[in-house]
Amino acid sequence: MDKSKDVQTMTDTVARFIKYFGKVLPDDVQSKLQELSEAETSPMAKLTYETMFKNQELARELDRPSCQDTGVIQFFARVGTKFPLIDELSGIFEKAVLSATEMAPLRHNSVQTFDEYNTGTNVGYRTPSIDFEIVPNSDELDVDIYMAGGGCTLPGKAMVLMPGAGYEGVTKFVLDQMTSYGLNACPPLLVGVGVATSVETAAMLSKKALMRKIGSRNPNPKAAMMEEELERGINAIGLGPQGFSGENSVMGVHIENAARHPSTIGVAVNTGCWSHRRGNIIFHSDLSYTITSHKEAVL
Repeated sequence: MDKSKDVQTMTDTVARFIKYFGKVLPDDVQSKLQELSEAETSPMAKLTYETMFKNQELARELDRPSCQDTGVIQFFARVGTKFPLIDELSGIFEKAVLSATEMAPLRHNSVQTFDEYNTGTNVGYRTPSIDFEIVPNSDELDVDIYMAGGGCTLPGKAMVLMPGAGYEGVTKFVLDQMTSYGLNACPPLLVGVGVATSVETAAMLSKKALMRKIGSRNPNPKAAMMEEELERGINAIGLGPQGFSGENSVMGVHIENAARHPSTIGVAVNTGCWSHRRGNIIFHSDLSYTITSHKEAVL
């Protein structure tokens, strides 16, 4: 095996995929937007959805990103211990972002903290962000790649509640955030909620919740019930598409949870905007790949 050639091949594939899903929304997002559009009755809401769909057409036609904020690129990788390029993955992801920045093109969104200069490459100190989960006895890489925008996902909120607040406190926290920062995140939103033991564990889970397919439910029946209740509650706020009011404010609410300390309930909220640019790609041991998020994708 020519490892250097394989590294370059995989780097090129990831870069092309980033370019692709920056212009083409995932299948589940497109389907949900169409469903929500058909449910609207107000002329303003319907016109807003028509504008969104026109935006998507022009992104493909003009070969340009569907939103000017192409975000910070984030990787959520589940990598098998037997995947042949496991040692090279961090470098592959970084070089793929460098390549996609020129090829897509992507807006330059990496500002070095304290030194306060834009790198111009979307690569900086500890960015792009990469989260690894190790999968024993697997030879595949399953990775979600996400454009985390400055108005939606990056301004997430997190705090630790005292146990007496209970899950009513979790619900209140989520709804309070939606009446403030939710409006600025370009509804209809995909809302990710993390419930765990601390701010950092809840925050990461809320981000991973946004990687789930729209319409999926938490396997815990009580958590799934809360997802449904929160959807109804946030829709009742009446944000509507782009905050112009309407029948629905969210594409869905996803909760990811972990066991907690008896004295704390960590809770966090992250949102994906209507232009929810994420992609899922699975690399097999021979470096062939399967794209699950976009059935018509050709790289």
